[in-house]
Amino acid sequence: MSKINELFTSKINVINVGIELFKDDILAQNASATHLEWSPPGGGKPEIIAALNKIDKAELAEKIEAANRLAVEKIVNSQPVLIGFDQAINVVPGMTKKTILHAGPPITWEDMNGPMKGAVMGALVFEGLAKDLEEAAKVAASGDITFSPCHEHNAVGSMAGVTSASMFMHIVENKTYGNIAYTNLSEQMAKILRMGANDDSVVERLIWMRDVLGPILRDAMKLKKDGIDLRLMLAQALHMGDECHNRNNAGTSLLIQALTPYILETDYPVEQKRAVFDFVASSDYFSGPTWMACCKCALDAAHGIEYSTVVTTMARNGVEFGVRISGMPGNTWFTGPAQKVIGPMFAGYKPEDSGLDIGDSAITETYGIGGFAMATAPAIVALVGGTVDEAIGYSRKMKEITTTENQNITIPLLNFMGIPTGIDIRKVIQSGILPIINTAIAHKEAGIGMIGAGITNPPMEAFEKALITISEKWA
Repeated sequence: MSKINELFTSKINVINVGIELFKDDILAQNASATHLEWSPPGGGKPEIIAALNKIDKAELAEKIEAANRLAVEKIVNSQPVLIGFDQAINVVPGMTKKTILHAGPPITWEDMNGPMKGAVMGALVFEGLAKDLEEAAKVAASGDITFSPCHEHNAVGSMAGVTSASMFMHIVENKTYGNIAYTNLSEQMAKILRMGANDDSVVERLIWMRDVLGPILRDAMKLKKDGIDLRLMLAQALHMGDECHNRNNAGTSLLIQALTPYILETDYPVEQKRAVFDFVASSDYFSGPTWMACCKCALDAAHGIEYSTVVTTMARNGVEFGVRISGMPGNTWFTGPAQKVIGPMFAGYKPEDSGLDIGDSAITETYGIGGFAMATAPAIVALVGGTVDEAIGYSRKMKEITTTENQNITIPLLNFMGIPTGIDIRKVIQSGILPIINTAIAHKEAGIGMIGAGITNPPMEAFEKALITISEKWA
């Protein structure tokens, strides 16, 4: 009886599971309540539960666990090294003068959104395949241009991801496994092609990047015979306050510091070298694409491992969000609708001006940085919104849907925890927790560019499609 009396006289501490409104009622009565986020596995959908049950059978589950261990071992042990720069036509597999690579899963010209169409038209003018934007739209629709995802050519591209033949690319080699990844150079953060802008100033900048910036970087890297260890530099950048998706203050400083002696040794005129340094100084985003190629290089090493449920690609084309998983062959994509990005807008713009989530830059989160490492960069909330506590919470939460921690790249604020690595589609579906992505927001119309930044998630539908497919294929 005394125990019951104590129950009514002592302060009540409640763990609330399910509807969060119940927690608010408890708090209103001066009791303590902790809300436990929970949802039934697979959202309670019978077909998803059946698929989970199929792959949870002992023999198959053991194969999946072994395959996933191998996949994350390859991701963690990969050593991506920047070994050079060159034009896409010279290095990217499958590139032709009439090929345009784009971000995300496959898409046709007719289905592209405003920013991607704007970037394609600008690229066609830049390449001399059209004399103006009006003609570029006709050329794009003519059938003469081959459109293909960057990811299907060992490459990645920011935002629209539009990459054409004469653009200069990073060349990143995985010294552990031998594969190579590519991405184009940062246009910095002005009115730029990758955000869908395409006026004369955009094309002029691309021409300068082709004729001055690219050749100087190419020739500088030829002098640095051992390349630049990007994994080591990435670890340093995170310890200096970057998350290396949208905050690149430290990463850009470290990268240009490593390049500078070799830039100075090239034979180009002083005024051109000065222009390169001024360009890098114009925005901290210079190293952003570098980290994308670094992550792509590591993740590609883990692609194609039979029975692995580890995600090796998350990418968006502004219409669809696509994921690829290690255990599915080649260029198998699982897609769902691209989502809205929620965050602060630049002055003069409203949420309804925003295009949907777009870009290959979620390769950073797929690896374990960006949104997954926001605890290293609490200052990022000034750009993407939210609070410092939320930023730290994201890094903790992503551990619940990943396979391991990458101790090569750590988060000091969380007792040097390794970045959460190896997204497992089973854990995503069982927990209901979606990967967190921080990203820029492009205007929904062509020709305008970036109008904000924020937070988004993939659609659960893409992971559910993957789960159902593998349960039918492997079980």
